[in-house]
Amino acid sequence: MATITVRNLPDEVIEMIKNRAARNKRSMEQEVRLILSEAVYDRERAMKHIELLWEKQKRPISREEVDAWLKQARQRDDT
Repeated sequence: MATITVRNLPDEVIEMIKNRAARNKRSMEQEVRLILSEAVYDRERAMKHIELLWEKQKRPISREEVDAWLKQARQRDDT
């Protein structure tokens, strides 16, 4: 597995990750790994859903519609 370094994270972000990790009984490293994985997988899932919807369409899909679908997927993930 690869290693990454993230520089210049604001102190408040570090504190929020520490708090989240403690709540979930994980190390900060485990918590960051989970946050990154979920973000990537959620986007992939949204893109697959969009592709399925796209295939079902009988008409061309506008750029605005794609943007709206992505926005809806992000909003669902935030709740």
